[in-house]
Amino acid sequence: MKGSELPRLKHATLNEMLAAAARTSSGLVFVDAAERETSLSWAQLYERARRFAAGLRRMGVAPGERVALLLPTSPGFMDGFFGTLLAGAVPVPLYPPVRLGRLEEYHRSTARMLEVSAATVVITDAKVRLLLGESVAAARPRLGCHTVEAVSREEGELAEPVTPEALGLIQFSSGSTVDPKPVALRHGSLVAQLAALEVEMPLTPDVARVGVSWLPLYHDMGLIGCLLSAAYYPGTLVLIPPEVFLARPALWLRALSRHRGFVSPAPNFAYGLCLKRVKDAEMEGVDLSGWKHALNGAEPVSVETLRLFSERFSRWGFQAGALRPVYGLSEASLAVTFPPAGRGPRALSVDARVLATERRVVDGSRQVVSVGRPVPGFEVEVRNELGHVVEERQVGRVFARGPSVMAGYVGHPEATARALDAEGWLDTGDLGFEADGELFLTGRAKDLVIIRGANHAPQEFEECLEPVEGVRTGCAVALGFTPEGVNDEALLILAEHAPGVEVEGLEERIREAVLAGTGVRAHTVRVLEPGTLPRTSSGKLRRGEALRRYLADELTAPKKVGTVGLVVEMAKSALAFARTGRDG
Repeated sequence: MKGSELPRLKHATLNEMLAAAARTSSGLVFVDAAERETSLSWAQLYERARRFAAGLRRMGVAPGERVALLLPTSPGFMDGFFGTLLAGAVPVPLYPPVRLGRLEEYHRSTARMLEVSAATVVITDAKVRLLLGESVAAARPRLGCHTVEAVSREEGELAEPVTPEALGLIQFSSGSTVDPKPVALRHGSLVAQLAALEVEMPLTPDVARVGVSWLPLYHDMGLIGCLLSAAYYPGTLVLIPPEVFLARPALWLRALSRHRGFVSPAPNFAYGLCLKRVKDAEMEGVDLSGWKHALNGAEPVSVETLRLFSERFSRWGFQAGALRPVYGLSEASLAVTFPPAGRGPRALSVDARVLATERRVVDGSRQVVSVGRPVPGFEVEVRNELGHVVEERQVGRVFARGPSVMAGYVGHPEATARALDAEGWLDTGDLGFEADGELFLTGRAKDLVIIRGANHAPQEFEECLEPVEGVRTGCAVALGFTPEGVNDEALLILAEHAPGVEVEGLEERIREAVLAGTGVRAHTVRVLEPGTLPRTSSGKLRRGEALRRYLADELTAPKKVGTVGLVVEMAKSALAFARTGRDG
């Protein structure tokens, strides 16, 4: 499968793109939990970024060095991200500490990412910095840890212009199957991705250039798909902090209505969360008819969730044709395939048993959603174990090639060689099949659950749990394991219960739902406290890590952290900064 030709790029680098956006009247709008809004034009953002860039240069950050950004969705993130680019350095967005009950795990993970990305300095804000001492002390970046405000104090010299071949971003892969790897993306590759996205989401004269996003800015869909796309169009982007959306998902839909946003992406769980948590009263006066591109990606797509979302929110003008299941990954900068605009989801009903045992597609009752055809400039192939392209409707491993594919993994030449071949083909690690010129995904190769010789995608079992009362939305994993005294692999279900629900009988309801939906009986079902399952920084469930912890009897709920516990953690952080002299 091959996408259309990539159009001529508007800009050579992200720095040129930002300078061009600064000559327009559009910009960013920040929305808080009370729906108060703060606006900054691209011109203001550019000037703020120049001050930050000068501060980095004054500190001794050289072109090409890496700057780790641990910042929430805020103007400060924009100062740090765009300022790092204007300094000729490379931004490395990392997630700030949000799960206080998992701080030890957070410090280990963050210190590792600082080390493998070779970060020269950590940039944060005054509030987040109170908890970063142990991470910074373990990684020991050369220039320590500083706040955005401290760096942006004065004007100064900027770096020389960068080239399209220069690194423009190091973003970490999701880490859903292995530890996150640092993906190196060049300026030219990122601009090529933005050009492809513009083709897939064109604007007509009657549509306002406004996007809305609650996605975290340390993740490619939020950073590249929303923020950088808004600068490339250029247009306006309305930003809601992720934690605000999770607390009140209606704010997402209300912002789309208020600003007539034409595009907004989200993972599948967000659409399900709106179904469960958004009250009709919160939708008073809302009009979603301007939402032309409701992208659904970053995790498996549920046909039933999309159907229910369309039915429920059609009352407020939402059009089913706006739903677009898409596919991409960090190593491709973001997007690989998109379905046609305005068509709505397309699904094939396949025989799950034949798919699992024979890896081919015949008619059945399990629905698999199309994620479309390659975006401009991209090619996609589905290959077998020998590396040969398979026929249509035959399951194989998905490979992609295009202008926005990564330069490689930073400091991991062996991993780069496994993922990228000499001809530029990227092994995505995903499984799927082609039908009628479109790609259908069936799972991750490393996540397969093998039962009696049949290869099952975990989603087959997990989808059965969506209607089960008492199971927390999007918080269950299906795994293959070998129980003690058993020779063959069996099915293990780990599911979090919803907060405050009665758990008695839930285990059996889960077992019955899986058996009814798949014909496979789970050997073991474990009901867990909310927050127990390990997740990536972007919120994806880490199935492999969940299995490791289960087998090691380390699958425990996060600690409850009250005011006293928070003060203790801040004191530990301050001591760690003091011990290392990295007090910034």
